[in-house]
Amino acid sequence: MKIKNFFLILLCLSLGLSAGAKNKTKVIAHRGYWKIEGSAQNSIKSLEEADRIEVYGSEFDVHLTADNEAIVFHDNKVNDIKVQEVNYDKLKDIQLANGEKIPTLDQYLQKGKKLKKAKLIFELKSHATPQRDREAAAFILNKIKEYKLQKKTEYIAFSLEAAKEIIRLDKKAKVSYLNGELSPKELKSLGFAGLDYNYNVIKKHPEWVKEAKDLDLTVNVWTVNTAEQMQEMIALGVDYITTDYPELLQQELKK
Repeated sequence: MKIKNFFLILLCLSLGLSAGAKNKTKVIAHRGYWKIEGSAQNSIKSLEEADRIEVYGSEFDVHLTADNEAIVFHDNKVNDIKVQEVNYDKLKDIQLANGEKIPTLDQYLQKGKKLKKAKLIFELKSHATPQRDREAAAFILNKIKEYKLQKKTEYIAFSLEAAKEIIRLDKKAKVSYLNGELSPKELKSLGFAGLDYNYNVIKKHPEWVKEAKDLDLTVNVWTVNTAEQMQEMIALGVDYITTDYPELLQQELKK
């Protein structure tokens, strides 16, 4: 009887470990959950919807305007206006696809404080000069501190200068690099918490997943929008998948 119980315990442990390994990949909604009625990329609604479906995190993009107002918006231009080269007053009445105005970072973080589950995956957009990148990094860190959201926020950036400045200013910040040219070993030496690379980069360097894990770095891959690609990345064991279809990914993780 004791032997049977022993093997039963081993079987349960094995099944539990298998399920855990399969489901450890977490979901990040790319620019929030915007592929749903009434939502739009980087809107307050997209943040609310991402939290509603209980994703791990909701990614969003932030620019600093010429007069140092942080706005949540992806593109460098809107209506032929370069968002980093004008004052906020030129942008404040522009509407997103769902009718919302372009959110300020303050408005976005006010909503972020009320989220039940989703973390804030904060992409600081690249700015015109290294100096401006550093200024933007300092500005946004102060905002996160002001709203007491340090534990709920993770950072990503294409700009190596901006990313290094975030790391320098906040040793506890979780920062991942987006550009794709640095190996896990190089990222570790610079103080990064992880890599956050395009699907095609991970396809080219699948060995980087294990290398990153061996160095205690996290691995995120973007933007993965088909079930086939999702299963491919799940099988590789990446920590996070960023997608425009978070509910599809949630379904794929249950298979």
